[in-house]
Amino acid sequence: MPHRTTIIAEAGVNHNGELSLAKNLVDAASKAGADYVKFQTFKADRIVTRSASKASYQKTGLTDNESQYEMLKKIELSEEDHLELLKYSESRNVKFLSTAFDLESLDFLKRLGLKLFKIPSGEITNRPFLERVGAFRQKVILSTGISSMEEIREALDVLITAGTKKTDITILHCTSEYPAPMSEVNLRAMLSIRDTFDVDVGYSDHTMGIEIPIAAVAQGASVIEKHFTLDRKMPGPDHLASLVPDELYQMVAAIRNVESAMGDGIKKPAPSEMRNRDIVRKSIVASRDITKGELFSSENLTTKRPGTGISPMKLPHILGTPSPRSFSKDELIVL
Repeated sequence: MPHRTTIIAEAGVNHNGELSLAKNLVDAASKAGADYVKFQTFKADRIVTRSASKASYQKTGLTDNESQYEMLKKIELSEEDHLELLKYSESRNVKFLSTAFDLESLDFLKRLGLKLFKIPSGEITNRPFLERVGAFRQKVILSTGISSMEEIREALDVLITAGTKKTDITILHCTSEYPAPMSEVNLRAMLSIRDTFDVDVGYSDHTMGIEIPIAAVAQGASVIEKHFTLDRKMPGPDHLASLVPDELYQMVAAIRNVESAMGDGIKKPAPSEMRNRDIVRKSIVASRDITKGELFSSENLTTKRPGTGISPMKLPHILGTPSPRSFSKDELIVL
């Protein structure tokens, strides 16, 4: 059976703090066929100082003067919102997932019953955060944007030392720019991570379009994460670098097609192509009339379709032998 890629539709904060909008994002993820719809769990008071500025990609033009704290405060989801979204996701047959950004939020997600914990790129050097996740002894997805191989090694060691099995950890290659330039994706780094640390790998994509996640699946990604929104023109930090629902649907469909196409790696005729074999291959035929007893030669033999007769690969064994009977021009040679 082909390997099935886990596809995480990253709603993130593209709900703009509105529960109804978050539910619409769940609907879109479900319709697209994603395995998970993922949000973000945090309290602005716990993760950012009041004076921290926004990243350049978070400045939409309308709110350039607000601080990162002010921006995040407006898009928090309450605990009640999380409970509602968890239930709603179950009703829509898509799994609920959320990324925590502080210790209290991690504990809250644990109480919600989550069995999979996503560590965002920004927390890869946050030892207390990594230790808390590792102590949960659950499945972990670790994003590695802005990271070196040594930082990945250190984070992996912390998670394992804290109690999480290495086989339960998937590491995502990622370029933490929004949108990420194609020239800086460095998709081969995903394979370097796999080979260096002997772990399952995947790809968290911030490029525009869907071709890079598809390419990552062809290279062996076991997890794909991709931001999506209902409308790229909405105000908010992540909308511009997100897919719209139709694009998310196309990405999931393309990934499933690539999975199906990967196969088992054994080169053999496919069942569907066998009916074409005799049509496209050739046989040894008489290039002119041949009399009985005449020696077969390059002057009286040629190769033509269909491939229902003697294979041209047998030609060296036939040349110089006597014809067992007469053959007309274009007749397949039969011995």
